[in-house]
Amino acid sequence: VSGAMAAERALAMATCTAPVNIAVIKYWGKRDTDLILPINSSLSVTLHQDQLKTTTTAAASRDFTEDRLWLNGAEVDVGHPRVQACLREVRRLARKRRGGSEDAATLSLLSYKVHIASENNFPTAAGLASSAAGYACLVSALARLYGVEDELSEVARRGSGSACRSMWGGFVQWQRGERPDGTDSLAHQVAPETHWPELRVLVLVVSGQKKPVASTAGMQTSVETSPLLKHRAEVVVPERLAQMMRHIRERDFEGFGQLAMRDSNQFHATCLDTFPPIFYLNDLSRHIIALAHRYNAHHGHTKVAYTFDAGPNAVIFALADTVDEFVEVVRRSFPPATNGDQFVRGLPVGSAALPQELVATVVTEPVPGAVQYILHTKPGPGPQLVDDPSQHLLGADGLPRHCT
Repeated sequence: VSGAMAAERALAMATCTAPVNIAVIKYWGKRDTDLILPINSSLSVTLHQDQLKTTTTAAASRDFTEDRLWLNGAEVDVGHPRVQACLREVRRLARKRRGGSEDAATLSLLSYKVHIASENNFPTAAGLASSAAGYACLVSALARLYGVEDELSEVARRGSGSACRSMWGGFVQWQRGERPDGTDSLAHQVAPETHWPELRVLVLVVSGQKKPVASTAGMQTSVETSPLLKHRAEVVVPERLAQMMRHIRERDFEGFGQLAMRDSNQFHATCLDTFPPIFYLNDLSRHIIALAHRYNAHHGHTKVAYTFDAGPNAVIFALADTVDEFVEVVRRSFPPATNGDQFVRGLPVGSAALPQELVATVVTEPVPGAVQYILHTKPGPGPQLVDDPSQHLLGADGLPRHCT
């Protein structure tokens, strides 16, 4: 094969990873469902990709006959409107960037079909912000493939609202924006992941199951039926955002933790105020909430703070010096069934001896096997390019390497 022909047939490929983010001031409700424009601004913490990440490979070749998409090894519908919106927007930015001087190689690339493979190293659709990491990763990989370097949070938002926040590391605000076309509904970094080195995150996984009501459907019912949600968006959130940014800036855990818990509680109150009501928390979630309050009451100040997204898994914030003791409290409260050795995953956790008084007042009624595992992590960076070709999820033939 001549060099020119080989070059033309060659595969263009890019692989990126992207993080999960957890909102501490929640987003719930869209004012425009097509453009995914929120009724309120929100604020989140990006979690470290060493523990939670999506990896996505995007490839383009003139040999591909159709666009194809694989998620965790299984082929899924590439025609999903949100996937298509991301593809369309990144390609549009690539064409715009070339302007009049479009080189033949890029023009060809943009006319080729794409194959995309994506994998999560955590349960999908279990309330662990898999869509945020997934769409942020999709947009990052496509942007690398086509050489786009623009502001991409607006594009990621078109896939999943919270995905725009996963385009940044550390502490991130998604500004609601005012324009009807959504061009000012963007995410920006409030502080980098290095800003608060002592902050730790414990994800208590109570269920890897799919949630009963998908977020998209749930939030639209809330917008239509909950007076509390309207009050929250217009009156409560703007004030809380300013407070939360101050707590983060000052690394004030007491203020940060109290506000995170109050905002989580209010978000779930709007779900209860929705008609018919939506229940994302289960008995176990409520058990964990009560445990956190007993633990803080025992210590006389806020040492741990919970937040729950649209699912039953608890996300606990704590400072590094609290982690060992609180993990032992969780272990005593929810004795692991069979995976004792795998009960704590992620960053290392030391052992802790609990004072008898703490056990007596905090660990009231143990529920064996209720928490599947604890994932220990911390704030981390935004999407990363993977340079090592052996890490591509697609092979030289453009098909998944590890198909199940």
